[in-house]
Amino acid sequence: MPPPAPPRSLDAELSELAGEFEVLGDWEERYRYVIDLGRDLAPLTDAERSDANKVRGCASQVWLVTEPGDGATLVFRGDSDAHIVRGLIAILLRLYSGRTPAEILGFDAPAAFASLGLSGALSQQRSNGLASMVARIRADAGRVAV
Repeated sequence: MPPPAPPRSLDAELSELAGEFEVLGDWEERYRYVIDLGRDLAPLTDAERSDANKVRGCASQVWLVTEPGDGATLVFRGDSDAHIVRGLIAILLRLYSGRTPAEILGFDAPAAFASLGLSGALSQQRSNGLASMVARIRADAGRVAV
């Protein structure tokens, strides 16, 4: 049996996401796509919907679970009570889950979201929530990297 394929780089994953967004027309279609991405998230258990996993700074309820992955990687899982936020979590998980702390900390999330057009398309409240989720992921990566 051949060895498993190495994970794609963050830049390759971001490029694929950008391509997916590009083929969609307006932001109404893109919002629907983001919501669809969120539908594929694995559900969290009631125990995982704890205060310890709750992300502060989000208008919606958001929970992120961080677990060790293979090697020195981190695996993230998440959920929200808002459909669009679930989609944003799916995008974050696609970019960050399965990465090393160094990859996570070296990734320029604001530039990535700008390249996807998310920065200008989200309300200030949603942008703040997205920034809070990224800050939480980076903080968890920073704790492991030390």
